[in-house]
Amino acid sequence: KAKLDEQMEIAQKIQQDLIPQSGINNDHISLDGFYKAAAGVGGDYYDFIIAGGSESAPIGVAIGDVSGHGISSALLMASARAFLRQRVSLPGTLGQIISDVNAQLAKDIAESHNFMTLFYLRIDHGHKKIEWVRAGHDPAIFYDPRTRSFEALEGEGIPLGVEESWVYTENKKENLSEGQIIVLATDGVWESQNVAGEMFGKDRMYDLIRANSALSAKGILNILMDMLHRFTKGKNFEDDVTLVVIKIQ
Repeated sequence: KAKLDEQMEIAQKIQQDLIPQSGINNDHISLDGFYKAAAGVGGDYYDFIIAGGSESAPIGVAIGDVSGHGISSALLMASARAFLRQRVSLPGTLGQIISDVNAQLAKDIAESHNFMTLFYLRIDHGHKKIEWVRAGHDPAIFYDPRTRSFEALEGEGIPLGVEESWVYTENKKENLSEGQIIVLATDGVWESQNVAGEMFGKDRMYDLIRANSALSAKGILNILMDMLHRFTKGKNFEDDVTLVVIKIQ
């Protein structure tokens, strides 16, 4: 048991090292993320991928959720991260990138019947636009403080690893403006329950985002996670919890 515990600690450390160790904050954008596995290691994932050296270079933001929990999910998460980072470095549209990642992942996990949902977003501040692919993941939340309105960043696409030949297509939103907020999360956030069995839900998230929209991405993230912990009152998370907040500056 001691040997297994030691190996689990090593696996947890490796997985934590694969998650961004800090956020991004410059004149154009601020973003930050949080990840907590339900038990040691898990299958949730987020990443920031900068395609260039300048502050105005496009930034890729990925969030994913592997089916199941534990070591097998963590291994699939690590493979998907490697495939995505390698493929993003090559030419192609977002749809082509995610289609290629899916094809490779599907070959590797065909016998396991596992799968992974993914939402990949690319922020092009220079052209004031975002592009995204939704592969079976919950839509991202888009908030505009000028109109105090929310929009779900929808899109068609099945989870990765289900059908090798699936072709993904990208979606686009233009005319970004200062103060707009994008929130990406796994279902472990809004499905977290308190001691009475009540779920945190998305409405609480909307209220908190609207009330704290003047804060930085890190500030909004901290508020959301603080309220989630207060809501659960120390109750252990039953699912992995991952949250990413982006703010246009």
